[in-house]
Amino acid sequence: MSGNLSLNAESLYGDLLRALQPRWQAQDRLVGITSGGAWLAERLQADLGVAEPFGVISSAMHRDDFARRGLADGGVTRLPFDIEGACLWVIDDVLYTGRTVRAVINELYDYGRPARVRLAVLVDRGGRELPIQSDCAAARLSLPADQKLRLQRNDQGQLSFSLRG
Repeated sequence: MSGNLSLNAESLYGDLLRALQPRWQAQDRLVGITSGGAWLAERLQADLGVAEPFGVISSAMHRDDFARRGLADGGVTRLPFDIEGACLWVIDDVLYTGRTVRAVINELYDYGRPARVRLAVLVDRGGRELPIQSDCAAARLSLPADQKLRLQRNDQGQLSFSLRG
């Protein structure tokens, strides 16, 4: 990572897990946003002891910049449970402008109408362009708009951050 920012993704994952544990209810379902959020949802499923498979959701088809980005790095939505009436925890790695979350909510409603949608993120970096907020964040920080914070995962499943300007 460059600059003075030092974030330990593994430590923050532990903080996120501890924050979710008392809020988790038996009927809740996990949906991870491609790709970092899906990595987190996979680990949370195991660490929370959730028997139900987690879902993966892509924001690609509902993004307001689809014409420019296309399907690049968009992933594929896979929801192995009924969305209709479900209580969902949408999981993402970094919350910034809110545009990805808006697109994901639109994608969810293509599959049904959930009873409740909550958002948990590893890092909330502020800078919102839409009125969207996380219900649970392991860290909150401010970064210049020209810097990108990205979650990475190695072959052993260890998480880390990269910061690019």
